[in-house]
Amino acid sequence: MSILKLPRGRELNLSQPQVMAVLNVTPDSFSDGGSYTSYDNAVKSALNMLKLGASIIDVGGESTRPGAPDVSEEEELKRVIPVITSLRKKSNCVISIDTSKAEVMSQAVAAGADIINDVRALQEPNALKTAAGLGVPVCLMHMQGQPRTMQDSPTYENLIDDINYFFKQRINECEEFGINRSQIILDPGFGFGKTLSHNYEILQKLESFKTLGCNVLAGLSRKSMIGNLLNRNANERLAGSLAGALIAAQKGAKIIRVHDVAQTSDVLRVWQACEQGLHNIGKINV
Repeated sequence: MSILKLPRGRELNLSQPQVMAVLNVTPDSFSDGGSYTSYDNAVKSALNMLKLGASIIDVGGESTRPGAPDVSEEEELKRVIPVITSLRKKSNCVISIDTSKAEVMSQAVAAGADIINDVRALQEPNALKTAAGLGVPVCLMHMQGQPRTMQDSPTYENLIDDINYFFKQRINECEEFGINRSQIILDPGFGFGKTLSHNYEILQKLESFKTLGCNVLAGLSRKSMIGNLLNRNANERLAGSLAGALIAAQKGAKIIRVHDVAQTSDVLRVWQACEQGLHNIGKINV
């Protein structure tokens, strides 16, 4: 379970938590919207994130913040494919495509993407069949509702059981299409159809999702669960985001999706030095 098989005979070792850097090529994402809409700027930023400690660059062309408008397939392709193509020419890094659209998945992998990261868990038309045919790892996220409505009074009978039931169904469907469980990553979806208390219950019980035999991704960087708890704006949530990242890693998350790469990498390195002992410090690689 600790090794993801990537295209071109490559692997991603998840024996230690890896930092996934957010690269939103969008004008309206909640935290960094508009920051990377220039392709050259986006690629330069991605290369810098790798130097700062990221192992994965997660490229997204459609905002999924609450109330976000839909983006056409054509527009999403125009945003992400040039960035992936250019980044792949300049780096052998792991690239993730953050999309729910089958055609975007297909063209992104052809351009050099290694992982499909889908907030809708491969439930959109042809997404599951396409992902299976591409043969790359997939990340399945839990979301109650859709981005425009997901925060309209979300309720659960039993939060953790409900999410795990959803994951079991999606894993079964993936396996029926030929996607091996070892190639599936689970994201409980912090902030996607959850109240503040739901989010912190998920963080507290994050280990519960490891029982399904898949690696777990945690993405809570700068989210409202930090801002609402601490009364901080998006650009003031670094300390809270780092605390969340550390807790997630301690509870078994193998991929930490973040905006603040250098700071998160530092936190994880210090934690790993403590966990592994001084004699292994030279072997730590976040």
